[in-house]
Amino acid sequence: MHIKHHGAKTGVTGSCHELFIGNSSLLIDCGLFQGKEAQSSLNIDFPLDSVRALLLTHCHIDHVGRIPWLLAAGFHSPIYATQATAALLPLLIEDGLKIQLGLNSTQCQQVTQRLHSLLKPIPFDCWVQLTLPSGELISIRFRPAGHILGSAYIEIKLPDSRIVVFSGDLGPRNTPLLVDPVSPERADVLVLESTYGDHVHESILHRQSRLKAILVRSLEDGGAIIIPAFSVGRTQELLFDLENILAELAEQNDPQLWSKIPVIFDSPFAAKITEQYNLYKQLWASEAKERYIRGRHPLSFHQCVMVDSHEDHLALINRLKVSAEPAIIVASSGMCTGGRVVNYLKELLIDERTDVILSGYQAKGTLGAELATGTRQVTIDQQAVEVKAQVHLLSGYSAHADQKDLLAFVQQIKQGPDEIYLVHGEPDSQTELAAKLLSVKTNLNVRLGYQA
Repeated sequence: MHIKHHGAKTGVTGSCHELFIGNSSLLIDCGLFQGKEAQSSLNIDFPLDSVRALLLTHCHIDHVGRIPWLLAAGFHSPIYATQATAALLPLLIEDGLKIQLGLNSTQCQQVTQRLHSLLKPIPFDCWVQLTLPSGELISIRFRPAGHILGSAYIEIKLPDSRIVVFSGDLGPRNTPLLVDPVSPERADVLVLESTYGDHVHESILHRQSRLKAILVRSLEDGGAIIIPAFSVGRTQELLFDLENILAELAEQNDPQLWSKIPVIFDSPFAAKITEQYNLYKQLWASEAKERYIRGRHPLSFHQCVMVDSHEDHLALINRLKVSAEPAIIVASSGMCTGGRVVNYLKELLIDERTDVILSGYQAKGTLGAELATGTRQVTIDQQAVEVKAQVHLLSGYSAHADQKDLLAFVQQIKQGPDEIYLVHGEPDSQTELAAKLLSVKTNLNVRLGYQA
């Protein structure tokens, strides 16, 4: 058995790992490179002869975005994923093909139909056996990772009974919308993400109070609050908290004011993803379920205004430029690399009453990363834009486990691991996390992806 990394070795995008078992192999994720890691060619640059299946940890573009190119390269083996991931995947792939290649609906449908024919949805916590050409059996199981809807870490039981675990992206603990990841009982080999291996987030509880404080200050002064958000995961977490904050403010203060503040949900694709979150309520955490049982609708509340057409989107921006009326805007993309949020930023960054809330990881080379540095001028659509808006960083909204969560995940594995491969992190993050891991587990061999 050995592992080869085809992406996410030296950074946090392009996740793609190949587990070799004799003359056969399994591919775990096939993601897109983004930001400074983006590549001019998306072609699959490794042979597929030995690949018997593709296993997907979750439905983020940096873990699944190159699947169309994988299919074009001749891949025709089964694709295993959780039920929710299987439901989200065609939506994400179709959206990506329209944006990246400009394909029309008919062309996208040809790809998604091919995808549907290969997809094998698997319930959480169920072992599934795969037979290799050699006749040997391996077993796979998806366990909740708490990152986004349907996200999983994957346990793979080899013919010699060793267990290899691929973490995918692990979520933080104690989030109100999704259940927490629970460590496996055993892992002989662990391939572990390290996105925030050198960082500790602010607490989940503190994030809502900080968001509330920004809302109160900003909306009393007027102007727009722009929240760039990833369509899958971050948008839903933000809507969940915004519903709760506005309900509390309306109950405790002026209901006439706070019950009428619009939350502008300007992302047709994110709206489709949110529908899936509502369909898979059984995967929600207890707090979210209890709120729904009490008659609340945390992801589809009355102040949430959906913007569908591009014409309505542009008209709204013009209105906000002129009126400076208070409004909360949630729009993609999360790193400000495209999508409708860029139009809001282009027109409203120059207004000192505007607030921008960056709530997730900003890859190097993206507009979001530039804004996070506090720069006072950016370039959007080849035009210089002065930044007078206030920019806020809320790390508590990261969908990734931080250093403390990652260490706890490893520490709570009762048997093993003997080896850990660190991937999906910048070199500094991998290096610091490796040192911390060696202090919590004895007889451990840690391999750094960026040195592979």
